[in-house]
Amino acid sequence: MDLTGANLSETDLRETELRRAKLVGVDLHGSDLRGLNLGGLDLREVDLSGADLREVDLRGADVSGADLRELDLRETDLRGAKLVGADLRGSDLRGMDLRGVDLDAGQADS
Repeated sequence: MDLTGANLSETDLRETELRRAKLVGVDLHGSDLRGLNLGGLDLREVDLSGADLREVDLRGADVSGADLRELDLRETDLRGAKLVGADLRGSDLRGMDLRGVDLDAGQADS
């Protein structure tokens, strides 16, 4: 399923099968993605600002250049994810396992 560049903002996507979806540049801001397995997907330039990502599996996903502002990522699995250039300002990363995460040139609050 090719969703490249689609506007899915403010959408309830819980229990949606996205494992083989093409999601580059998709607007998902404010969407409910709780519990989804997005591991290994290409999520470059995706707007996830304000989305609900609790318990989302993003292991090994490429989230480079994505808008990840103002997210609660405490229960999100990002092990091995690529976050190069991702904007994490205002996001809660407390207690996360960041082993293997590539944050090179990412933006976060200091």
